[in-house]
Amino acid sequence: MSINKDELYKKLADSIVDMDEELTIEISKQVIAEGFDAYDAIVNGLTVGMNQAGKLFDEEEYFVPELLICSDAMYAGLDILKPHIKVGENEIKRKAVIGVIEGDTHDIGKNLVKIMLETGGYDIVDLGRDVLPSTFVEKAKEENAEFIVISTLMTTTMEGMNEVIEILVKEDIRDDYKVLIGGGPISQGYADKIGADGYAENAAEAVKLVNKLVIAYGNEI
Repeated sequence: MSINKDELYKKLADSIVDMDEELTIEISKQVIAEGFDAYDAIVNGLTVGMNQAGKLFDEEEYFVPELLICSDAMYAGLDILKPHIKVGENEIKRKAVIGVIEGDTHDIGKNLVKIMLETGGYDIVDLGRDVLPSTFVEKAKEENAEFIVISTLMTTTMEGMNEVIEILVKEDIRDDYKVLIGGGPISQGYADKIGADGYAENAAEAVKLVNKLVIAYGNEI
Protein backbone atom coordinates (compact mmCIF):
# COMPACT_ATOMS: atom_id res chain seq x y z
CA MET A 1 0.00 0.00 0.00
CA SER A 2 1.54 3.30 -1.13
CA ILE A 3 1.80 6.13 1.36
CA ASN A 4 0.42 9.54 0.39
CA LYS A 5 3.07 12.19 0.95
CA ASP A 6 0.62 14.98 1.78
CA GLU A 7 -1.21 12.78 4.30
CA LEU A 8 2.10 11.96 5.95
CA TYR A 9 3.02 15.64 6.21
CA LYS A 10 -0.40 16.38 7.72
CA LYS A 11 0.14 13.66 10.33
CA LEU A 12 3.51 15.21 11.06
CA ALA A 13 1.90 18.62 11.57
CA ASP A 14 -0.84 17.12 13.73
CA SER A 15 1.74 15.36 15.91
CA ILE A 16 3.24 18.76 16.75
CA VAL A 17 -0.15 20.25 17.64
CA ASP A 18 -0.99 17.14 19.68
CA MET A 19 2.33 17.46 21.57
CA ASP A 20 3.20 13.87 20.69
CA GLU A 21 6.99 13.85 20.41
CA GLU A 22 7.23 10.07 19.97
CA LEU A 23 4.84 10.20 17.03
CA THR A 24 6.73 13.15 15.52
CA ILE A 25 9.93 11.10 15.66
CA GLU A 26 8.21 8.04 14.20
CA ILE A 27 6.70 9.96 11.27
CA SER A 28 9.94 11.85 10.61
CA LYS A 29 11.76 8.53 10.32
CA GLN A 30 9.01 7.30 8.01
CA VAL A 31 9.52 10.34 5.75
CA ILE A 32 13.17 9.38 5.32
CA ALA A 33 12.40 5.67 4.90
CA GLU A 34 9.92 6.46 2.12
CA GLY A 35 12.46 8.63 0.33
CA PHE A 36 10.42 11.83 0.62
CA ASP A 37 12.18 15.20 0.59
CA ALA A 38 13.29 16.19 4.10
CA TYR A 39 13.04 19.92 3.44
CA ASP A 40 9.46 19.53 2.16
CA ALA A 41 8.60 17.62 5.32
CA ILE A 42 9.98 20.45 7.45
CA VAL A 43 8.11 23.13 5.47
CA ASN A 44 4.81 21.27 5.05
CA GLY A 45 4.85 19.23 8.25
CA LEU A 46 6.86 20.56 11.19
CA THR A 47 6.50 24.25 10.37
CA VAL A 48 2.80 23.98 9.61
CA GLY A 49 2.25 22.22 12.93
CA MET A 50 4.23 24.82 14.87
CA ASN A 51 2.35 27.64 13.15
CA GLN A 52 -0.92 26.00 14.21
CA ALA A 53 0.36 25.68 17.78
CA GLY A 54 1.36 29.34 17.71
CA LYS A 55 -2.14 30.28 16.58
CA LEU A 56 -3.66 28.28 19.44
CA PHE A 57 -1.34 30.15 21.79
CA ASP A 58 -2.47 33.50 20.37
CA GLU A 59 -6.09 32.40 20.86
CA GLU A 60 -5.26 31.41 24.47
CA GLU A 61 -6.20 27.78 23.90
CA TYR A 62 -2.58 26.83 24.48
CA PHE A 63 -0.29 28.39 27.06
CA VAL A 64 3.49 28.45 27.54
CA PRO A 65 3.80 24.84 28.84
CA GLU A 66 1.88 23.43 25.85
CA LEU A 67 3.87 25.56 23.45
CA LEU A 68 7.16 24.33 24.89
CA ILE A 69 6.07 20.70 24.47
CA CYS A 70 5.10 21.44 20.85
CA SER A 71 8.53 23.00 20.34
CA ASP A 72 10.27 19.96 21.81
CA ALA A 73 8.38 17.73 19.38
CA MET A 74 9.28 19.99 16.45
CA TYR A 75 12.98 20.01 17.35
CA ALA A 76 12.95 16.22 17.75
CA GLY A 77 11.59 15.90 14.21
CA LEU A 78 14.06 18.48 12.96
CA ASP A 79 16.98 16.51 14.41
CA ILE A 80 15.93 13.55 12.25
CA LEU A 81 15.09 15.43 9.05
CA LYS A 82 17.78 18.12 8.94
CA PRO A 83 20.76 15.82 8.18
CA HIS A 84 18.93 14.61 5.05
CA ILE A 85 18.46 18.05 3.48
CA LYS A 86 20.22 18.36 0.14
CA VAL A 87 22.48 21.42 0.23
CA GLY A 88 24.89 22.32 -2.55
CA GLU A 89 28.44 21.60 -1.41
CA ASN A 90 29.99 24.58 -3.17
CA GLU A 91 27.39 27.15 -2.19
CA ILE A 92 28.58 30.21 -0.25
CA LYS A 93 26.67 30.53 3.02
CA ARG A 94 24.93 33.88 3.24
CA LYS A 95 24.73 35.36 6.74
CA ALA A 96 21.78 37.04 8.44
CA VAL A 97 21.15 38.50 11.88
CA ILE A 98 17.64 37.88 13.18
CA GLY A 99 15.72 39.03 16.21
CA VAL A 100 12.51 40.39 17.74
CA ILE A 101 12.47 44.19 17.99
CA GLU A 102 12.75 46.06 21.30
CA GLY A 103 9.65 45.88 23.49
CA ASP A 104 8.43 42.51 22.19
CA THR A 105 9.18 39.08 23.66
CA HIS A 106 7.07 36.95 21.28
CA ASP A 107 9.58 34.80 19.42
CA ILE A 108 7.69 31.82 17.98
CA GLY A 109 7.62 33.34 14.51
CA LYS A 110 11.24 34.46 14.71
CA ASN A 111 12.34 30.98 15.78
CA LEU A 112 10.48 29.37 12.87
CA VAL A 113 12.07 31.76 10.38
CA LYS A 114 15.49 31.06 11.90
CA ILE A 115 14.99 27.30 11.58
CA MET A 116 13.74 27.57 8.01
CA LEU A 117 16.64 29.81 6.95
CA GLU A 118 19.16 27.49 8.61
CA THR A 119 17.67 24.45 6.92
CA GLY A 120 17.78 26.44 3.67
CA GLY A 121 21.55 26.73 4.01
CA TYR A 122 21.90 30.20 5.55
CA ASP A 123 24.19 31.16 8.43
CA ILE A 124 21.95 32.73 11.09
CA VAL A 125 22.99 34.84 14.08
CA ASP A 126 20.07 34.88 16.54
CA LEU A 127 19.90 38.08 18.60
CA GLY A 128 16.91 36.84 20.59
CA ARG A 129 13.99 38.92 21.85
CA ASP A 130 13.54 42.56 22.87
CA VAL A 131 16.48 43.69 20.71
CA LEU A 132 17.43 47.37 20.45
CA PRO A 133 17.39 48.82 16.91
CA SER A 134 21.04 49.82 17.32
CA THR A 135 21.96 46.24 18.25
CA PHE A 136 20.66 44.93 14.93
CA VAL A 137 23.00 47.32 13.12
CA GLU A 138 25.99 46.74 15.40
CA LYS A 139 25.72 42.95 15.13
CA ALA A 140 25.18 43.05 11.37
CA LYS A 141 28.45 44.98 11.06
CA GLU A 142 30.31 42.72 13.50
CA GLU A 143 29.14 39.53 11.78
CA ASN A 144 29.55 40.83 8.20
CA ALA A 145 25.93 39.86 7.64
CA GLU A 146 24.09 40.60 4.42
CA PHE A 147 20.56 40.37 5.81
CA ILE A 148 18.86 41.94 8.83
CA VAL A 149 15.66 40.07 9.68
CA ILE A 150 13.31 41.69 12.19
CA SER A 151 10.00 40.48 13.62
CA THR A 152 7.31 41.69 15.97
CA LEU A 153 3.81 40.66 17.00
CA MET A 154 2.92 44.01 18.55
CA THR A 155 1.76 47.18 16.81
CA THR A 156 3.35 49.24 19.59
CA THR A 157 6.87 48.08 18.66
CA MET A 158 6.63 48.37 14.86
CA GLU A 159 8.36 51.76 14.84
CA GLY A 160 11.54 50.05 16.04
CA MET A 161 11.85 48.42 12.62
CA ASN A 162 11.87 51.86 11.04
CA GLU A 163 14.55 52.94 13.52
CA VAL A 164 16.85 50.16 12.30
CA ILE A 165 16.58 51.49 8.74
CA GLU A 166 17.04 55.08 9.91
CA ILE A 167 20.28 54.12 11.69
CA LEU A 168 21.55 52.40 8.54
CA VAL A 169 20.74 55.52 6.51
CA LYS A 170 22.35 57.84 9.08
CA GLU A 171 25.54 55.77 9.06
CA ASP A 172 25.49 55.73 5.23
CA ILE A 173 25.47 51.91 5.10
CA ARG A 174 21.86 51.33 4.06
CA ASP A 175 22.87 49.77 0.76
CA ASP A 176 25.12 47.24 2.53
CA TYR A 177 22.17 45.28 3.96
CA LYS A 178 18.86 43.83 2.90
CA VAL A 179 16.30 44.45 5.68
CA LEU A 180 13.42 41.97 5.89
CA ILE A 181 10.50 42.32 8.29
CA GLY A 182 7.57 40.18 9.39
CA GLY A 183 5.09 39.39 12.13
CA GLY A 184 1.39 39.59 12.90
CA PRO A 185 0.74 43.33 12.40
CA ILE A 186 3.24 43.75 9.56
CA SER A 187 2.21 44.09 5.92
CA GLN A 188 3.82 44.74 2.55
CA GLY A 189 2.39 48.24 2.81
CA TYR A 190 4.30 48.90 6.03
CA ALA A 191 7.48 47.43 4.54
CA ASP A 192 7.13 49.83 1.60
CA LYS A 193 6.40 52.74 3.93
CA ILE A 194 9.61 52.36 5.95
CA GLY A 195 11.75 51.33 3.00
CA ALA A 196 12.39 47.71 3.98
CA ASP A 197 13.63 45.38 1.25
CA GLY A 198 10.93 42.81 1.81
CA TYR A 199 8.11 41.38 3.89
CA ALA A 200 7.23 37.73 4.46
CA GLU A 201 3.93 36.44 5.79
CA ASN A 202 5.41 33.25 7.25
CA ALA A 203 8.62 31.27 7.68
CA ALA A 204 8.45 29.43 4.36
CA GLU A 205 7.82 32.70 2.49
CA ALA A 206 10.78 34.29 4.31
CA VAL A 207 13.12 31.68 2.84
CA LYS A 208 11.69 32.22 -0.65
CA LEU A 209 12.16 35.97 -0.23
CA VAL A 210 15.79 35.65 0.85
CA ASN A 211 16.51 33.24 -2.01
CA LYS A 212 14.89 35.67 -4.45
CA LEU A 213 17.03 38.56 -3.19
CA VAL A 214 20.20 36.47 -3.44
CA ILE A 215 19.39 35.60 -7.06
CA ALA A 216 18.41 39.20 -7.88
CA TYR A 217 21.42 40.89 -6.33
CA GLY A 218 24.04 38.13 -6.30
CA ASN A 219 27.42 39.41 -5.15
CA GLU A 220 26.11 42.96 -4.77
CA ILE A 221 24.85 42.12 -1.26
